[in-house]
Amino acid sequence: MERTTFRFELSLVLPVMLWFFTAVVATVAFEVEPHSLHVSPAQGQRDLTAYAKTFSNLAQWQARARNLKQSILRGANLDPLPAPSPLRPIFGPTREYKGYAVQNVAFESVPGFFVTGNLYLPREKAGKHAGILCPHGHFADGRFRAAHQIRCATLARMGAVVFAYDMVGRGESTQMGHQQSAALTMQILNSIRAVDFLCSLPAVDADRIGITGASGGGTQTFLLAALDERVAASAPVVMVAANYYGGCKCESGLPIHKSQTHNTNNAEIAALSAPRPLLLVSCGADWTQHTPNIELPYIRRIFEFFDRGDAVENAHFPKQQHDYNQSKRKVVYAFLARHLKLDHAAVTKADGTIDESEILIETPEVLKVFNDTHPRPSHAAADTRAVLDSLKKMQERNRKDASAKQSEG
Repeated sequence: MERTTFRFELSLVLPVMLWFFTAVVATVAFEVEPHSLHVSPAQGQRDLTAYAKTFSNLAQWQARARNLKQSILRGANLDPLPAPSPLRPIFGPTREYKGYAVQNVAFESVPGFFVTGNLYLPREKAGKHAGILCPHGHFADGRFRAAHQIRCATLARMGAVVFAYDMVGRGESTQMGHQQSAALTMQILNSIRAVDFLCSLPAVDADRIGITGASGGGTQTFLLAALDERVAASAPVVMVAANYYGGCKCESGLPIHKSQTHNTNNAEIAALSAPRPLLLVSCGADWTQHTPNIELPYIRRIFEFFDRGDAVENAHFPKQQHDYNQSKRKVVYAFLARHLKLDHAAVTKADGTIDESEILIETPEVLKVFNDTHPRPSHAAADTRAVLDSLKKMQERNRKDASAKQSEG
């Protein structure tokens, strides 16, 4: 009798268990791999055409933009976006060079998780300075790469306070691994907190914040410009495309492009920065090869709703590769100089070429914030779980505070 009863109950429970297991697996799979990493250029163009039919004026675009921004944050597990916690910055000694200086710095984006990097500071230039973020992308050596140091130091010689910072799981950011979806969450949050950090510096003009990066650094560039209106000008390099979502989980490992509430791609996410100045740098050897004919017209239409069609530009290099070489840096220097009021002449030779010869390339050992003599503080989060727990505690505190305010109201 007992055996019969057990079989009867199991026959009822098994379908429910199977449904539940399938739903959980599907949900996890959706969160980790919400879509293909790329589609054909023709499909990317068809997607943009479909999106364009959903709005025909500024008010309709702004309504779509609000939903996209909220859906991106929700997909990135940043809804609610946590209220800023104390940065607790750590400043190392300053090394002075011709026209610029370098300082190793770190701050906490959430309690216990350190964003590590270097400030490149202008010398002999009085007053407030523009602040520029320089995420490094997936190129070898990250922020230690010679080309990355050259870009940051040259912008500093032009009068900007520049912050070069590690991607999650790269360089000194070893509290979390890189090849995981949570890296996308923390990289978005780290970039937002990096703006907080720049704005906290007495020498930085909070109305002149810019960002530029290539490849994965380009993804961080257009995501931050889309989500944080404090960014006054942005220049994503060799990344923005309607048919490519990013080849790493730190770019597309969470449903920031598609969910039950939205459907978009990187070209439209870049357009969320409108009407703030945007420079798209593209080349002929990667997924940005169609930018002049596909992505640029779509984005410009949105800028024109604001009567700012001239605020979006495209520098296309049809014979060049997927990189951030000197010719690409040259157009970005000029763009940021115009929109952030930098001294372009300070790095320009009489023949119009850019002088990057005064930059001293430092070794990783010199650029690192933490070492055996100056280790990471003892309260640092031990691993990914500890970092995400810290984030969740902040979000839960925000929810309680919001609920309390509603009750008081």
